[in-house]
Amino acid sequence: MTVYELRTYDLQVGTLGQVLQLYKDLGWPALESGGFDDNLVGYFTSDVGELNQLVHLWKFDDDETRRAFWKRLFRDEAFMTFAHKLRPFIHRQRNQLLLNAPWGPCP
Repeated sequence: MTVYELRTYDLQVGTLGQVLQLYKDLGWPALESGGFDDNLVGYFTSDVGELNQLVHLWKFDDDETRRAFWKRLFRDEAFMTFAHKLRPFIHRQRNQLLLNAPWGPCP
């Protein structure tokens, strides 16, 4: 069963620009070069409502595939170098697993 993982990072106020630059310089290149971008549906920033958020949505065939993906990613040296630099900017992180509704389109 397809599983979607919605990850929301609430950032320290005023740091969104720094976080976006960090993703551009280190995060995205690590994801691409390691082949970790295949499951990514998209990255988004908040514009209205709760601000200072970076949101990303991932799609996996099942929960076992999802767990194996994160385990593999957290062993990747380039990604972990990025993650250590990112963590001080994160105020709170929320992960939510979503399943397809039995109607309508799915990404």
